[in-house]
Amino acid sequence: QLQLVESGGGLVQPGGSLRLSCAASGTTLSYYALGWFRQAPGKEREGVSYISSSGGSTTNYADSVKGRFTISRDNAKNTLYLQMNSLKPEDTAVYYCAAVWRVGVPKRPFNYYSYDYWGQGTQVTVSS
Repeated sequence: QLQLVESGGGLVQPGGSLRLSCAASGTTLSYYALGWFRQAPGKEREGVSYISSSGGSTTNYADSVKGRFTISRDNAKNTLYLQMNSLKPEDTAVYYCAAVWRVGVPKRPFNYYSYDYWGQGTQVTVSS
């Protein structure tokens, strides 16, 4: 059974950077397509970024983070990352990593129901 644990969240000033990690255990992560989602208070969970299974040749980003966030995976370390730069107050949310066993990416990779496994979330707060 795949288990995911996020880390790396915290309080950062606008314009700052954070790197989130999502460590997997229970099985190898390489066969899973992976995604990052976030949920702000009073809002629905939204897709932030995703990466294809295996080598991660396919990535994509929500328009709101494009050019600022970078998703990557290290299958040898069984870990997913999200590098977040030029953070804005509107990036404040709980960030979740998610996984689904499949080749490539899900049909609707920004939809939360496309993923079967979830971490517990890590809080990111962007404030001066």
